[in-house]
Amino acid sequence: MSFVDEAQLNVRGGDGGAGCVAFRREAHVPKGGPDGGDGGTGGDVWFQADRNVASLLAFRDHPHRKATSGTHGSGNKKHGAGGKDLIITVPEGTTVRSHDDGELLTDLVGHGDRWLAASGGRGGRGNARFLSNARRAPSFAEQGEYGEDRWLNLELRLMADVALVGFPNAGKSTLISTVSAARPKIADYPFTTLEPNLGVVRFHDHELVIADIPGLIEGAAEGRGLGHQFLRHVERARVLLLLIDLAPVDERSPEDQERILLKELGGYKPELLDRPRLVVGTKVDVAVYPFDGLQISAVAHTGLDELLGRLGNLVDEERDTAPKRVPFVVHRPVEEGFGVTRDDDGTWRVRGRSAERVVAMADLTNEEAMAYVQDRFRRMGVERALARAGAREGDTVRIGPVELVYVEGL
Repeated sequence: MSFVDEAQLNVRGGDGGAGCVAFRREAHVPKGGPDGGDGGTGGDVWFQADRNVASLLAFRDHPHRKATSGTHGSGNKKHGAGGKDLIITVPEGTTVRSHDDGELLTDLVGHGDRWLAASGGRGGRGNARFLSNARRAPSFAEQGEYGEDRWLNLELRLMADVALVGFPNAGKSTLISTVSAARPKIADYPFTTLEPNLGVVRFHDHELVIADIPGLIEGAAEGRGLGHQFLRHVERARVLLLLIDLAPVDERSPEDQERILLKELGGYKPELLDRPRLVVGTKVDVAVYPFDGLQISAVAHTGLDELLGRLGNLVDEERDTAPKRVPFVVHRPVEEGFGVTRDDDGTWRVRGRSAERVVAMADLTNEEAMAYVQDRFRRMGVERALARAGAREGDTVRIGPVELVYVEGL
């Protein structure tokens, strides 16, 4: 199975059901009044972090998700059923950005964190809702509102206790396969690992999640190769484990390896240099360079107990002192009011959800419904705002997808 850490997803809330136009028709009620019920509200779309989801693979071939719509109202004031919410599970550590402008919308860091991705449309009101002293037999109802529709960019940053950082072929995959149940592809050539691997390690009283990050190359912080895609998985790790190859195929010295690795980490995120780290020499069984520090061989099982003990202590210290990771969510204020502008072609445009919702939910084929829309706009101040802006008799006014003709004095 492939590991996917980036995806684009289209989410859409369910549409609201339409209100019903109906009148009581009973033998003993000679003048039955309106009794059309309301349409049901469309379902919402939610993202929820789930520790059992490993990647964004599910969205690669199926990039559209939609909640169910509300059902229509019916006679006898029966309201339509609401649509069912859609819960989309994503891995812990998933960030969501707006596809349009890249704005960060949420960061779902822990199991169970939720975020409302797309709201369902409001159900239309049935004609019973429009009964008044002046309107005894309303012959119209509202249409259901469309659900919110948007494209989002999803990005996964692995949640791990320890991130393995090193050059290609430094022994990261061999180490994680030796100390955990993870089974990454391993071969004796650079760039064997092209996707991150997670392994759970249990050692004495310690339990660690270790991430095998694909090997870095010089220039990764500037995006060379797949640098940025790889480096972002290091961001959330509590502890960094730098693996220095003591038998490198390119004859790069341990000192050069450590210097370049730290340069790439700092170039990507300077704060990574303040992260607790452990520097270890690998492949001690076939070493060609001396190394002053802990040395291991995953193949020969040399030095692993000391390594895991020291990692466990570092991780435990970080867990005790680091602030609890909390989800980040942008709360969008409910849009209120409206504004009037004029397009280059001379058309007036009224923007604002309150005004757009009136026409979006109105039955514009019904004269009585149109009269109701005009009355609503008059009470909202839309006509007054158009007059103040300079609108004249016969001008075209756009509200959402609808074009209307401005009539003075209405």
